[in-house]
Formats: sequence, C-alpha cells, structure tokens
Amino acid sequence: MINKTITHLGNLTAIIVAILVLLVVYDATARYLFSTGSIALQELEWHLFDLIILFGIAYTLKEKAHVRVDIFYATYSEKTKFLVNIIASLFFIFPFSFLIIYIGIGFVEMSFIQNESSSNPGGLEYRFIIKAILPLSFIFLAFQTLDDVINDFNSWRRL
Repeated sequence: MINKTITHLGNLTAIIVAILVLLVVYDATARYLFSTGSIALQELEWHLFDLIILFGIAYTLKEKAHVRVDIFYATYSEKTKFLVNIIASLFFIFPFSFLIIYIGIGFVEMSFIQNESSSNPGGLEYRFIIKAILPLSFIFLAFQTLDDVINDFNSWRRL
C-alpha cells in the first residue's frame, strides 16, 4: 500500500514538473515578447516548485536516490548497510519528520486562521493550501521510512 501510494506520488510529481515547465515557458514568452506578466502566475510557479520538492522527498527515498556519504557506505557489507539504514531512519528521518509534522500543523493552522494570502498585489490567496503540503509531505516520508525500516530489518535478519 505504501509503495503504491509513493509511486503514485512520484508520478504526480512528474506531471507537476511538466506543468511547471509549460508555465515557465508561457511566463517567459509573455514577459519578454509581449511585455506582460502576472504576479499570480509567478507565485504559482513557486508553489509548483514547492510541490515538486516536497512530494519528491518520499519518492526519492523509495527509489534509493537520496544523498548519502557513499564513500563510506559503498565499502560496507550488505548486513552493515541494512543496519546503517535502520539506525539512520530511526534516529534521523523519523524524529525530523515528526518534528516537521508537529510544527507544520500549527504553521498551517495559523495561516488558515489569518486567511493568509500573498502580500503582492495580484498574488495568490489561500496560502494555507500550499503550506499544508509541508506536513503532508513529511507524513508521506514517515510512511516510506517505516516501510524501508521494516524491509531493511527483514533483510538484515535474513543475512
């Protein structure tokens, strides 16, 4: 279930990348060829970029494409690699994820209560919607980390 969800999230992120590319091409063309532009469009580009980064975190972890110190990791045995992954997940990724979720919920709540919108004239309203992606993305990351810990632990025990 977790793998399917994160895979769908990765596919959604790829679609968002394509939309962002089209939006940037449109915005640049409108600005430089027709001397027109939109603050809301530029803010939408930033919001889509936020979605790409935040939704891509869990997918990157799932695909084992995240950054690590491979100079050491590459020399470890398979059993040690699984153990390092478990320790890193339990002591770094989980606590950080739960901290961001805990702080992020209050962050979104405050934005919602204040009906926060862009300070720029013509900017986007309902800023709490994009802010809600922050804790949501770390919920996905926590679930993916849980799945990885279970898989790594089972693999570690088999070796």
